[in-house]
Order: sequence, then structure tokens, then C-alpha cells
Amino acid sequence: MLSWFLKISRPRFWLYLLGPYLIGLIAANQLPKPGLALLLGLYFLLPANLLIYGVNDLFDYETDKHNPKKLRYEALVTPDRRKGLLLAIAALNLPILGLLFWLPEKTIIGLLGFWILGVFYSAPPIRAKIHPFIDTVFNALYIFPGIVGYTLLSGHWPPVALVIASTLWCMAMHAYSAVPDIAADKQAAIRTVATALGARGTLLFCLACYSLAAVLSFRLIGLFAVFAGAVYVAMMLLTLQQPGRDRVFQLYKYFPYINMTIGGLLFFWVHYLATR
Repeated sequence: MLSWFLKISRPRFWLYLLGPYLIGLIAANQLPKPGLALLLGLYFLLPANLLIYGVNDLFDYETDKHNPKKLRYEALVTPDRRKGLLLAIAALNLPILGLLFWLPEKTIIGLLGFWILGVFYSAPPIRAKIHPFIDTVFNALYIFPGIVGYTLLSGHWPPVALVIASTLWCMAMHAYSAVPDIAADKQAAIRTVATALGARGTLLFCLACYSLAAVLSFRLIGLFAVFAGAVYVAMMLLTLQQPGRDRVFQLYKYFPYINMTIGGLLFFWVHYLATR
């Protein structure tokens, strides 16, 4: 049972939440609240990931049952397992509410933003994931752990240009991940940015988002923006040369590893900039 819950939480994606949080901490360049920082870091491992991906799977059965990626690569949440998953999500996430009494106001706002976007990306009444382009914007949820970390230690909001650049990066990440799901989503009559634009149009959209994110973040992180932008632009161009869902999915499987590598390098780069 534990292994099933772990699979639902997508361990290969855990750094998508923990990574931005750690980068937010290191960008603040101070550690006045080590206990709270540690507890929030633990939260952005299993609990937060089980929340966003578990809620996604609770409401996606009709789509997921048609999706080969879900059947072979991830886990399918059948109706008879929904109650157990819901209880696990509640058990791991409700305790974090006890920390709200000790957190700065801006940090609480960051957590609320994460919860709202993370839950209502999949859940009614918003269910952003079935509304093209709104679905991509809601994936800004991945920058909120970074906002939580930065505001916790600095007491200030991060630079606006960096927030916009990070949002564009998250939009591109989401749109690219939706390309292998186009056939399953169409079969389930679900509209996404990828079904609206088609595979080629979505990849061009990702290309534009990654490029603009690199431009906007250049003033703040310098040459790293050029390097990271070049990596993702190359990934999009390579995918454009691979016709067919199966070939795209083969490339997509490397996507998390590329993201984690770039994120790890960004952490050390931000540390260098913050301490030089």
C-alpha cells in the first residue's frame, strides 16, 4: 500500500516542489528560522506531492483509463481506491496547518497560493486542467514553494521579473508534458492547451515560453539564463523533429531528469550569486 501511495506522489517529480523551495531559501541568503525551514522542506516532499498529484488522479479516472502512460508509467486510481487516497492526503497535509501561527504573512500567502492552484488545477468547480491556456497558467503552482522559502527567510517578495519568468517556465513544462496525453485527452473529450494547439503548435508555444523566460531572467541570473534557455530550446527543436506519439513520449521520459539537472545547477548558481 505504501508503495502505491509513493507512486501516486510521483517521486521522480518531488524535486519540482522541493527544488524551488530550496532555491528560494538560498536566494534569501540567511537562515533565521531553521526549524520552520526544515519542517516546510519536509512538507514539500511526500505530503505536498501527494496532495497535487493525488487530487489530480482522484478526478482523472475517466481520462487516465485510456492513457497508456498512466497504465504503464504511473498509477491508475480506480474508484474503489479513492477513499483510501483521500484519507492519506488529509492525514499528511492537515498537520501543516499548525505551522501557520508561526509563519510570516507573505509566507502564508505563498502557501495559500500553492494550495489553491494545486487543488483547483484538477478539482471542481474550477478544474483548470480542462480549460486550454488556463491550465498552463495554473501550473505557476510550482513557483510557490520558492516564494514560500524566499519570504520565510527574507520577509520580502521575490523580484517580479523572476516570478514572471518562472511562470513562463512552468507553463512550458506543463504544455510539453501534455503532448503525450493528446490522444487520451481527445478520447475522453477533455480540452487542454495541447489538444487546442496540437502537438506541433504546443511545442512552438513551449519554445516561445522558454525563450521569453530566459530573456526576462537574464538580468537576475546572468549567463545561467542563456545556458538553461539553450537546453530547453534544443529539447523543443529535437522533439519537433520526432513525428508520432511514441517517439515524443520516449523523449518526454528524459524531461524530468533534464529539469532536475537544470534545477540543481541553478541552486548552486543562485548560491554563488547570493554569497559572492
